[in-house]
Amino acid sequence: MSSVAPVRRTRSKSTAPKVGFVSLGCPKALVDSERILTQLRAEGYQTAPTYDAADVVIVNTCGFIDSAVTESLDAIGEAMNENGKVIVTGCLGAKSDMIRDKFPDLLSISGPQDYATVMNAVHSAVPYQHDPFVDLLPAKRRSASAQAAQDVGVKLTPKHYAYLKISEGCNHKCSFCIIPSMRGKLASRSVVDVLAEAEKLVKAGVKELLVISQDTSAYGSDLKYAGGSWRGHEYRTSMLDLCRGLGQLGVWVRLHYVYPYPHVDEIIPLMAQGLVLPYLDIPFQHGSPSVLKRMKRPAFAENTLERIKTWRKICPELVIRSTFIVGFPGETEAEFQELLDWLKEAKLDRVGCFQYSPVEGATANDLADPVPDDVKAERYERFMKTQAKISKARLKKMVGRTLDVLVDEIDEDGVLSGRSYADAPEIDGRVYLSCDFPLKPGQMVRAKVLESNEHDLHAEAIEE
Repeated sequence: MSSVAPVRRTRSKSTAPKVGFVSLGCPKALVDSERILTQLRAEGYQTAPTYDAADVVIVNTCGFIDSAVTESLDAIGEAMNENGKVIVTGCLGAKSDMIRDKFPDLLSISGPQDYATVMNAVHSAVPYQHDPFVDLLPAKRRSASAQAAQDVGVKLTPKHYAYLKISEGCNHKCSFCIIPSMRGKLASRSVVDVLAEAEKLVKAGVKELLVISQDTSAYGSDLKYAGGSWRGHEYRTSMLDLCRGLGQLGVWVRLHYVYPYPHVDEIIPLMAQGLVLPYLDIPFQHGSPSVLKRMKRPAFAENTLERIKTWRKICPELVIRSTFIVGFPGETEAEFQELLDWLKEAKLDRVGCFQYSPVEGATANDLADPVPDDVKAERYERFMKTQAKISKARLKKMVGRTLDVLVDEIDEDGVLSGRSYADAPEIDGRVYLSCDFPLKPGQMVRAKVLESNEHDLHAEAIEE
């Protein structure tokens, strides 16, 4: 009697289902997209660059403000028109009834971080039993960096930088924000898990780690700061210990979404020591205490101007970026002037500004005395003109200095551009490089700053 090995009836990699993917919103949503794409790849699915080539389309939505909702609904509508088999996830997915009313034929709707629902919908739409012994067969010879890249999964950023998400959700109840209702309460990752992921990213070639969350300063508070061992040392799940650990990896570490709690003061010496980039992304939102109180902002009563002065004494290289809202309900001309006065004294390096717009579900909608649209627009213009002068003056101080620049891209005309420690990708300015020797994206180079304007620097690369 003989036995015959069963024939595997799996589709070959060339016939594996193809998934189209649209990713909208902030870096936190981008990380969610990376995790879904990584799981898809692990199960043998391929990705498609066009609607026509896709067997199913996933749209990862944003729902933070009205313009983001409109963009997400437009993206869903386009995917339905062009393909017809669509799975919706992300922040706007928390409003499933509204989405279902507009698009009753969607295959699935789920909120942020609900990876299981997304994958179940993919399995139902395009069933596929892949063969892990063939589909994911590793190369016979793989470099350590290539293996590390495989270990960290799909990244949607250039390979030389990556977002490192340290927690989900938020415990605050800011009156203009509905993120907690979409992403839930604060849920921190273990410091050991975060440091292990960061180490894998660095081994894969990442030279800049962008630390993100909804509230980086609150990291670990929900776990009572319980920690663990990494590289033979004990670390607490706290912002301070996380920065200490990341500082051991020898790459740029950039902090985003930092609320100005008192313990942020402990991070500044690490910046002065070079363990963390001297860069803080702090969403101050306003400069008037009365407006901040109506916004229900955490730490609104802290004397931020004095603390900024103290931080700069400890770390003169410190760069601060922030975002603000003008035209918040009830904002008087006097309160707006407080904001301008605050801005002139703070002398922040990078600033973004939004005109307040109501968001469905936000408690600020119930506040009295909404500001007329024409007044919002006029205040926005005054705010941006004030900040433009400040930014121009701050950047002018960089002229003559020699900085490390991380090269990001070479455009089709051969123009080289990158970023210094003062510039986060996508949101800040750029350093445009002149160079008489070859450079490539992901390379770090020394450069002397020759000129500046309101947003960018022009520098000459130095061959070493």
